[in-house]
Amino acid sequence: MLARGCVKHCPVCGQGHLFRRWFTMRERCPGCGLRFERIEGHWTGDLGINTIVSFGALLITLLVGVFSTYPDVPAGPLLLAAVGVAAVVPFAFFPFSKTIWLALDLMMRPLEAGELTDDSPSRSRLPDAPNDPRDRSRDDPARDGRSRPTEP
Repeated sequence: MLARGCVKHCPVCGQGHLFRRWFTMRERCPGCGLRFERIEGHWTGDLGINTIVSFGALLITLLVGVFSTYPDVPAGPLLLAAVGVAAVVPFAFFPFSKTIWLALDLMMRPLEAGELTDDSPSRSRLPDAPNDPRDRSRDDPARDGRSRPTEP
């Protein structure tokens, strides 16, 4: 699931082409119909992932620059490299952060019934959404429409 998110594919069905443009994500997966913004404010997590990766790349750039040139650290070229990394990485990583966050969110909050559209072409190939643990209808046959065996 996470591997699919790392390559900008749907974590549920593996469908690609989730983005219309680099910064514009479709509302639903073209393969399984998953709505990408599962709850209000869903994309806060992808912002965090993007920030962590961007600062990590900046830190690695600075550390490599300092340790490879120590004791005569050239401040100008190192600053230029750091500004370049800080300017490019957040934009380059943006779509990946969205699909990685979607995969992480699905791992923390599994699919619920009704999150996939029934009319999507690959819906029949997907496993059903896990049952809600609060739903006791599977434990009580009278609640799920099945008839109870009668006692003699």
